[in-house]
Amino acid sequence: MAEHRTMQRRALLDAARSLLSEGGTEALTFPALAERTGLARSSVYEYFRSRAAVVEELCAVDFPVWAAEVEAAMEAADCAEARIEAYVRSQLALVGDRRHRAVAAISAGELDPGAREKIRAAHGGLAAMVVEALSDLGHDEPRLTAMLLQGVVDAAVRRIELGAAEDPERITRAAITMALHGVTG
Repeated sequence: MAEHRTMQRRALLDAARSLLSEGGTEALTFPALAERTGLARSSVYEYFRSRAAVVEELCAVDFPVWAAEVEAAMEAADCAEARIEAYVRSQLALVGDRRHRAVAAISAGELDPGAREKIRAAHGGLAAMVVEALSDLGHDEPRLTAMLLQGVVDAAVRRIELGAAEDPERITRAAITMALHGVTG
C-alpha cells in the first residue's frame, strides 16, 4: 500500500511538472492532475491539500536535484574561474529541462508565503555554492557578490525563457563574461 501511494504521488508530481511547463500556473489544477494521472479528482486531495502543497513538494524534490547538478559541475572544475563558469553554465543549461520550466512557472505565479520562501531559500542555497570560489578570487564580500551573481544568472534565465533573439549559448557566454569580468568584458 505504501509503495502504491509513493508511485501515485510521484505520478502526480510528474503530471504537475508537465502541466506547469506546458501551460504555467493556470494549468496546474486538481482536475487536470486527475485527468493526467487517471485518478479521481477527490483522490488527488488525498495526496495534496492544495495547489501550494503541490508546489512545495515540487520544490522539495526538484531543487536538491538541480543543486546537485550545479555542485557536481563546479566540483569538476579545476580553478575558481572555472567553478564560476560551471556555476553559471550548469544553471543555464537547465533552462530547457522540464523541471526548470515547472519551477519558472511556479515562481511567476501567485504563491503562498511558504512556497515562495522555499523557492527563495533554494536560490540562496545555489548562491552559497559559489561563495568559496569568489573568495578564492579575492572578493571582499563574497556572499554579497554571490547573490548579485545569482541575479545575473536569473536575468540570463529569463532572457533564454523569453526566446530572445540571441542564441541561448550566446546568452550563456555573455552571462559568464559578466560573472568573470563585470561590465568591462
